Amino acid sequence: MKLFLLVISMLWVSAGFAAEKPAAPQTASLSGKVLEVRQVDNFTYLRLKTKDGETWAAVSTAPIKKGAEVTLENVMVMKDFESKSLKKTFPIILFGTLGGAKAGAAGYGMATPHVGTAKTANTVDIPVAKASGANSRTVAEIMTQSADLKDKPVLVRGKVVKYNPDIMGKNWVHLRDGSGSAANNTNDILVTTNNQTKIGDVVTAKGIVRTDKDFGSGYSYKVLIEDATLLP
Repeated sequence: MKLFLLVISMLWVSAGFAAEKPAAPQTASLSGKVLEVRQVDNFTYLRLKTKDGETWAAVSTAPIKKGAEVTLENVMVMKDFESKSLKKTFPIILFGTLGGAKAGAAGYGMATPHVGTAKTANTVDIPVAKASGANSRTVAEIMTQSADLKDKPVLVRGKVVKYNPDIMGKNWVHLRDGSGSAANNTNDILVTTNNQTKIGDVVTAKGIVRTDKDFGSGYSYKVLIEDATLLP
């Protein structure tokens, strides 16, 4: 993709601030004061007051408090985004990397999370036994044989090394099984699913291999597994 290995080429619109305002110039960053904080698994939702008005944003979990001054980088706009955790649909919400926070009366937290990153923070691969049954593949086999496996069902067993819920209506899971290499990006596979899991779980994913998938706004992947069911 232009992985969110720092999301790139992000669109930026101010329609989420106030419907009657014209769109702001495109930018890769946004600064504002935190008016409200909502913490859910793996995400921190922020209602921000910016120079253009108010908007909602989301970053990976960070100890940010009301009153903090924050800067979001690598901003990506999502429209009609539904958060199942909050049971709320945002007409417009911004996803990005938290670049920093200034101390205020309410205190602050600093972090550098990556939303939607294809590579994971976990660099230790623990070998996981290959799934058994029809269409079973290792992570490396899926990555290196993607041309032959395109649009076909596969079964892959791996350890959850990254989990981002509620992205574009799906939960995004990164699996590793000890096969492949980080040097050529064959040791990690993205799986999208409606099932929930958590980092550290070992699961079996049953889904369809897709290649050269472009979700727009800088999210594109050469290989992933879509519409997967996660089994223990």
